[in-house]
Amino acid sequence: MSNEGRSNEGSGELTIPGWGSVEFGRRLGLKALGATAAVGGLAALTGASAASAATKSKVIKIGYVTPKTGALADFAGPDNFVLSLVRGSSVFSKGMTIGGTKYQFEITVKDSQSNPSIASQVTTQLIQSTGVDIIVTSSAPETTIPVSAVCEGAHIPCVSTVCPWEAWWAGVDSKNSIGPTGNAVGSTPQYCTMFFFGVPQFVLCFLPMWEKIRARTNANTVYAAMFPNDSDGNAFAAAWPPTLGAISAATKGPKWTEVFGGAYTDGTSDYSTMIETFKTGSGGQSCDFFINAPLPPDFFTFWTQASQQGWRPKLATVAKVMLFPTDVYALGNLSNNVATDCWFSPNAPYRSSLTGMTAYDFAARYQTVTKSQWVQSMGSTYSLFEIVVEALKKVRNPHDRQAVANALREVNYDGMCGPLNFSAHTNPAKGIGIINPVGIQWKPGSTKLVGHKKWAWSPYVVDNTLNPHIPLQASLEPTNG
Repeated sequence: MSNEGRSNEGSGELTIPGWGSVEFGRRLGLKALGATAAVGGLAALTGASAASAATKSKVIKIGYVTPKTGALADFAGPDNFVLSLVRGSSVFSKGMTIGGTKYQFEITVKDSQSNPSIASQVTTQLIQSTGVDIIVTSSAPETTIPVSAVCEGAHIPCVSTVCPWEAWWAGVDSKNSIGPTGNAVGSTPQYCTMFFFGVPQFVLCFLPMWEKIRARTNANTVYAAMFPNDSDGNAFAAAWPPTLGAISAATKGPKWTEVFGGAYTDGTSDYSTMIETFKTGSGGQSCDFFINAPLPPDFFTFWTQASQQGWRPKLATVAKVMLFPTDVYALGNLSNNVATDCWFSPNAPYRSSLTGMTAYDFAARYQTVTKSQWVQSMGSTYSLFEIVVEALKKVRNPHDRQAVANALREVNYDGMCGPLNFSAHTNPAKGIGIINPVGIQWKPGSTKLVGHKKWAWSPYVVDNTLNPHIPLQASLEPTNG
């Protein structure tokens, strides 16, 4: 069905750095973003953490919750390599002097199994059994939201990443929502922070690519939306149409028409009805553009069936999938010129705040050690630990949870993912750091990293409108001619 069938409630302004304030209607709220993870026994956990906070231990214990197994396991693929570099850095291997006392670091890793319930359980274990001072977590709402919710209730400082901030904000506190202005409505978490980006950044990353392909191929302005009934999908389904409309109007672009495929269930095996909806399109025009936010296995099934059934949009721009070589090699030729967002790239002019290692050397070393192709989640995982160190520089006692949490919300530094400022006035809320992604396409061949084998497929930066500091590597091309 087209977007006309999905009502927008409320109106307001969206403030976009570089564009100013744009009026639009918006339909967002907690139900649209997914329910908060159920968290029990928080009073008991709070008491345990308070007792732990009084400890005189000279060890700073960091818990790391990550989807080592399950549907999101690709995100955690570089974990062992990244942790080896973090542990080998001077500050983590030799310790850190805080308030006149020398502290050592201990990192404990827990597998969320890509399951929100397991994520909550292992976070509780880290607090009750391990006595962690800080928890860091990554990779999609299924992990980051329940971990953050437990930490917030237990008064444990937490940093998370690789989750749209809108879904995270509403998930950490059941009273929070995204209001008609497009900004965070509710209470700023007192112990939890996060860095990534949200729907406005996705739009500002994808829309320039849509516009270039539209101009080049005379494509129409009808786009297909594949959004599942989960936290990511519901956030995109609610926020994408009004945000796209607002930004397109602000840039004097055309009016876009959405054809919504329906809020399907994760794990669906037959997308024939959705594909037919996209082929039918709107106003007699098939959908020439495509946006989605599915689990990787679901996209593989859908995209294969779409090709078999003859729906081939001019440009596919996808979120949450096609981030990893495993996705690409599984699809083979169907991966050609599929575009997605990129928040870490070896050709970025960024470097580690822990060691000075460049993004290029970071990726090259990963390929040397693991014999695998670099993946962009390695950058955000590394930055989790950079941020912890930056916050600890500002406190006198690393076991003072409130002081550490306050310091996290003030972090402002340059690191492996570029500049991050958790207290910038342009942020949706204090404690939410924004990365500006670039657009990449998967193409046959190998981006050059010195001394490494050629890969059958590689991601190339094809649009840097939102972050011109990252150089272009190839031309943007239609996904299907």
